[in-house]
Amino acid sequence: MTTYYTQDHEWIEVDGDLGTVGITDYAQGQLGDITYVDLPEVGAPVAKGAAPCVVDSVKAASDVFSPVSGTIVAVNETLADAPELVNTDPETGGWLFRVTLSDPAELTGLMDKAAYEAFVKDL
Repeated sequence: MTTYYTQDHEWIEVDGDLGTVGITDYAQGQLGDITYVDLPEVGAPVAKGAAPCVVDSVKAASDVFSPVSGTIVAVNETLADAPELVNTDPETGGWLFRVTLSDPAELTGLMDKAAYEAFVKDL
């Protein structure tokens, strides 16, 4: 499995043609306490750069942009009762949705962990 990052602070862990998407630790820190997650519908198509998900926090509501195009195949149902998982475990248990990749070439423009850490350091 390989994990990629976006400049909008999403991560995607790719295993074959399946990607698991969430927000980074940096993003959850900027948002503050997460109070609600509006998850996408399973089966819905999603385009790279579209916002199928919204994370609400004490500070603001924030769109979560899909790093790739494809179809939503799963959502993290646990977040309905425990949205704080996005704060406490953003890059594992706080994942948001899973998507089948329709065009794996879209991963090309994303950052690896080292590049993302360098990007965040300069913010």
